[in-house]
Amino acid sequence: MSRFGCAVRELSAAQKPAKGVSLYSRYVNRPAGRILAAASYSVKLTPNQVTVISAVFTFSGVVMIAALRPSAATALAVFLVLFLGFALDSADGQLARLTGTGSSAGEWLDHVVDCAKMLALHMAVLVSFHRHFGFSNSLLLLVPIAFQCAAVLVFFGGVLTEQLKRAERLRSGAGGRPAPAPPASLVRSVVLLPVDYGVLCAVFLLFGSRALFVGAYCGLLVAHVLFMVAFLVKWYRELSAPGRTAES
Repeated sequence: MSRFGCAVRELSAAQKPAKGVSLYSRYVNRPAGRILAAASYSVKLTPNQVTVISAVFTFSGVVMIAALRPSAATALAVFLVLFLGFALDSADGQLARLTGTGSSAGEWLDHVVDCAKMLALHMAVLVSFHRHFGFSNSLLLLVPIAFQCAAVLVFFGGVLTEQLKRAERLRSGAGGRPAPAPPASLVRSVVLLPVDYGVLCAVFLLFGSRALFVGAYCGLLVAHVLFMVAFLVKWYRELSAPGRTAES
């Protein structure tokens, strides 16, 4: 079997738990990332190199959103580069697990790029709204700002919560790895779709239509705000539960 085929087989048998993952990430992004990770392994790329390539695709999409006039062609091009950027974002972690080369520096780089893309993507939408959408109500320019705040809070809150839980497990002598995750819930996977970054990427297929894109973008904003509140309450309760001693 080829190097690529062996990598695909090994990656298929070593996937992360699907708990807390939307249907898009589970059935679209992770499988696409698996193929890209195997291809990267075949040409001997490192996980950090894949992260950088992912950033190049993602920020190319960001520049296109801000610079190009919305159209059907622009919409398709933006979606394709964002889709590839997100799939490569999955591939770098899968490649690290395949090669056993994961590191704190690699995890740091991945998280920094993820945070930067969330900040930049919504700033690009704001620029496009201002330049090309011609809103009669300037309050609509606040939509990307609100979306940016909600998305970054959910991302940062989730990462910080996981790091605090990991540190607590180490202090308690339970090891750095979490307990085995229960089976993924199909209902939860569907409910999480509106806050999946891949779904946001797909919304840019509507970028050529002002009414459709703004409606879908605002709908995802509402979902992010609702999930943000629910997640923050959930994470705070988990960390403040009896028996937890996270440092202030």
